[in-house]
Formats: sequence, structure tokens, C-alpha cells
Amino acid sequence: MRNILAARNRPHLRRFASRDALVAFDFDGTLSPIVADPADAEIGADTASLLDEVARRYPVAVISGRAVADVTARLRGARVAAVVGNHGIEPSSWMHDAAAAVDAWAPALSAGLAGRDGVLVENKRHSLSVHYRHAPSTQEARRAIHEVVERLPGAVRVVDGHMVVNVVLEGAPHKGDALRTLAARFTATAVLFAGDDVTDEDAFAVLTDDDSLGVRVCRTGRTSARWFIPTQPDVDRLLAELLAARPG
Repeated sequence: MRNILAARNRPHLRRFASRDALVAFDFDGTLSPIVADPADAEIGADTASLLDEVARRYPVAVISGRAVADVTARLRGARVAAVVGNHGIEPSSWMHDAAAAVDAWAPALSAGLAGRDGVLVENKRHSLSVHYRHAPSTQEARRAIHEVVERLPGAVRVVDGHMVVNVVLEGAPHKGDALRTLAARFTATAVLFAGDDVTDEDAFAVLTDDDSLGVRVCRTGRTSARWFIPTQPDVDRLLAELLAARPG
């Protein structure tokens, strides 16, 4: 992996900016810092201002595990071109089937995890997230969550994240599918996607051409992203570099 913010790598950003480019971001851990309570996640004022300015020069999308309405309300008015929620399911033709699956899973998941301190089941209508950051033993909580999920009916896809287990309908669109759809919608010949978690790997995996840039927030050895930025606050630097690469 290479640091996309290193001075020697600016030509890659300039080449990207010279193409019909799409810029996309995850939300939690990328545009917004990771916080103890997911309800408290918010984009910083400086980040929102930079994001809004970038969105004047490129088509910009946010692709999140949150619901579309939830993400949109947290962007501080940044006028992005598209928001995709529920890990790629919302909007898509899978929304009805995904909601039906969640209706069947949510009661069983809540009942199976009842009484477990620090475990929260979040129903996002088209997917479920089980948070365990505040559990007395996160390792034990994660094991218990997986045991309950394995008993859920139907086709279940499980994606682990930062102190969260995401439960989605197997076969439904993921972030990589969403990124492909958006690239076609905006006739993009190059795509930059920045994300920080396991669910973002589906998006990194589709960025195989030389001009596209998969950017992992925080360097890790287990990723399909070819680029990284050192920390979440460096997202602001990435946004500034995108502006510099395509002057208004």
C-alpha cells in the first residue's frame, strides 16, 4: 500500500482528476470519526465544507451501512450527488426482500441476545447491525452474536466491522455493486473510494483499473485497497488534495 497523500504520489491524484471521475466515501470511520455511540456520529464542520466544495467539482457519493435518511441528515448540508445506504441495498430492487428478511430476523436476534450487557441491535430497515463496543467482554459478545446469527432463517450474509456485526440478505447488492452502478450513472472512467472497514472491501475489490483509487483509512495488510491515508482526520487532507488537483 502507498500513502496517497505523499508528495511523490500527487501525480496519481492529478491523473485521476483529469478523467471523468467519481469520488465516493464511506461515512463512519471515514467522513466521520468512530465514536462510542453510533447515534453520536457526525461529520466535522471543516470536513463538510471541504466535501461540499469537492462536490462542486466532481460527482460525489456517500456509500454507507447506515440508512440513506440517516446519512443524509449527518452531512451538514454538503450537497453530494448520491447517497447509498444499507451497505449498497438502498436504493435497489432488493429493498423489499431485504426488509422482509429483517422483519423475520430482528425479533429472533433481539430475543437471542436479550440480557447481554452492552449489546445493541440496530434495525436499519434493510439490514441489521449488532453493536458490542460496550460489552464487558467484547470477544464473548461477538461469539454470542455469531451463534445467534447462525440460527437465523433464510440466506444470511454476515460482515464483521469495528465492534459491530452486520447482518444482510445474501445476494443483495453490496458496496462494490453500488459503486459500479454509480460509475455507470455518472459515466465515470475513474473512481476514488475511501473507506475504513471490512464492508468497504467489496468496493475496493472492484477498483481494478490503473486510474481508479481505492483508499483505505489507516494502513492495514488485509485489504484490496492499493492506497491508504494514515488516519481518519487525514480525510480533510485528501479532500483538499482533490480540490488542488481540479482547480475551480
